[in-house]
Amino acid sequence: MKTYAAPFEKYVNLADARLGSKILSVTDDWFAAADRMLQPGEPVWKEGVFDDNGKWMDGWESRRKRFEGHDHAVIRLGVPGVLKGVNIDTRFFTGNYPPSASLEACFLAEGDPDDSTAWTEVLPAVALQGNSHHYHALDYTQPVSHLRFNIYPDGGVARLRVHGIPYRDWATVSSEETLDLAAALNGGRALACSDEHYGSISNLLNPGRGENMGDGWETARRRTPGNDWVIIALGHPGQIERIVVDTLHFKGNYPDSCSIQAAYMKGGTDSQIETQSLFWRELLPSQTLAMHQEHTFIEQIKDLGPITHVRLNIFPDGGVSRLRLFGTLARQSL
Repeated sequence: MKTYAAPFEKYVNLADARLGSKILSVTDDWFAAADRMLQPGEPVWKEGVFDDNGKWMDGWESRRKRFEGHDHAVIRLGVPGVLKGVNIDTRFFTGNYPPSASLEACFLAEGDPDDSTAWTEVLPAVALQGNSHHYHALDYTQPVSHLRFNIYPDGGVARLRVHGIPYRDWATVSSEETLDLAAALNGGRALACSDEHYGSISNLLNPGRGENMGDGWETARRRTPGNDWVIIALGHPGQIERIVVDTLHFKGNYPDSCSIQAAYMKGGTDSQIETQSLFWRELLPSQTLAMHQEHTFIEQIKDLGPITHVRLNIFPDGGVSRLRLFGTLARQSL
């Protein structure tokens, strides 16, 4: 199992560029473009690489400020969500990191912030160090759609990870509409797994198809009896009508087969799910998989009625790029 530096890291990174998060405005990014902060990969150091403005850095870096004030970047999240924690990563910024930073948030059902937007401080100014991770839990229960990231007074940040639970206003969705209930953009969350040695379980729920093997979930080679698995909470209770298991890019390391169990869970905590999942009903019986392709299952799906969670079992191990669970909302939950 993967060990997280902070408990909130198990939640979706709402600021991930793969979800559609983007920089709307920035006061200054002379040395390094602000959108690099939102890239999913780990920051890198390129020795001796310079561009027209100076040393190339993998992150956001502003000029040395020679007047009052501070720099900030406004971010539109790819999916609104309830914030659980933030990681301000200053790796490779040593003599040019900001001494401190803070985070503000707002929620807009439509459009982007303007001069009249009211911002709420969700992380008061905290001290930063160079070449370091800075983990801070956030206690703000309202969903947010935009962030304003402040650095004081200037400097560079490699990555900004903002972890939380995706939010969607389900009252606006018809119970007849078919959608991917496991998608991160629809509030799906990967909760637990047996192993994620090579790729994060959250990748399974990202938009689009995987860019490479690193953009999927891949376990270590199993040397003991059993099989690997991952548990996913749907964004909303629903009835599953179509399942897609995509092994794109996984050629010599795809699972031999897979199956899916499911349940309608009421109450309890995420930590209790793992043991209970052993006894969930079978939604998709064992299916043989092939390398580097999408596998679509419709007739094979068992009618279990509304469900809230699934457990994808892969046999015995390997890599899966994406999991899609298409269905309609459970009527009694509207």
